Amino acid sequence: MSSSQKPAGYDIDLGNECSRNAYAWSKKTFANRTGKPGEAAQDLDGGFANEIRFGNARLGISSDGIGTKIEVAERVGKFDTLGYDLVAMTADDLIVGGFVPTNLSNIIDVNTLDYDVIDEMMRGLHDACNFAGVAITGGEIAELGNRIGGWPGARMNFNWCSTAIGSLHPSLERPLSGASVQAGQAVVAIQSPSFRSNGFSLARRTLQNLFGDNWHSAPYDGADATPHGSAGHTWGEVLLAPSLIYSPGVAKVLDKGLPLYAAAHITGGGIADNFKRVLKNGVGAELTNLFEPLPAMQKLTELAGITPADAYLYWNMGNGMLLVTDEAQAEAIADSLRADGYQAQVAGRITAEAGIRLKVGAGELTYA
Repeated sequence: MSSSQKPAGYDIDLGNECSRNAYAWSKKTFANRTGKPGEAAQDLDGGFANEIRFGNARLGISSDGIGTKIEVAERVGKFDTLGYDLVAMTADDLIVGGFVPTNLSNIIDVNTLDYDVIDEMMRGLHDACNFAGVAITGGEIAELGNRIGGWPGARMNFNWCSTAIGSLHPSLERPLSGASVQAGQAVVAIQSPSFRSNGFSLARRTLQNLFGDNWHSAPYDGADATPHGSAGHTWGEVLLAPSLIYSPGVAKVLDKGLPLYAAAHITGGGIADNFKRVLKNGVGAELTNLFEPLPAMQKLTELAGITPADAYLYWNMGNGMLLVTDEAQAEAIADSLRADGYQAQVAGRITAEAGIRLKVGAGELTYA
């Protein structure tokens, strides 16, 4: 059992292997559309979204869900923020490939229907799509009885997934795959003010061990006001803080003609697993000026006895997206993002040596 398996009860490496195997089977179907509408790109292996072509139209497509964060919403009884998580997981996977999100279809599988819960969920999805400039153009609600489980005290147990499409930004000749990343380029980080929709199995397990079955009601006793909670809030409320959707801000960067060579959405697997997906040509990265971990992340790391190396694999640790650009344009990109309300800063550089090296408050971490 790997060290990364023990804290959360699942194996990150096995998950990556299963994903690679599933994609290998998927690629065997690409020939079905070769030379026809819907032809798939052949050069985006390992990316966050894929490209499908309809004549001169180049579209991106991405599918994802919001995982076990749903249980937090079931426990807290609040469902109008989950739409931001659902949109972020697909829209931000699209924008890191250079695709501006346009449309979304979603599927809600439930044990038994509750009209008010569905209404609250869809109201939040409506608000999130308005923020991202996305139209909801498809959906399905399926009542599946005991095939869907969750927290026993919930008004409705459910799973929620979506597929989004987007169009390649007109300033780009091809998607952002990382193929043109070179040593000496700069890395810009965008802050994440929440856990987003990743690492909740570990967070829930830790809090269950500490506070028992009603961990969501346990007080979060941070005396400091933070973007995701303050004194008097519960752990459930802290964990439920919605994902920030980055696609509008990154699209504005492209609108201004500022150069991007690659981008990574920091989700499950943390900075190391996600950033290396776009570091091609044998290059690596040295990140010495990342955003600090959120106080709740730091507290959970200490409470669970998780090593810093593992914490940076399970959670984004305050960094939701990384962009690669020319060193001379890095501050301009950070300024553009800050003008749109995001927190952004130059975080490091691309190196000729492979591997990802992080210099953080907990010390220096190296990932092959």
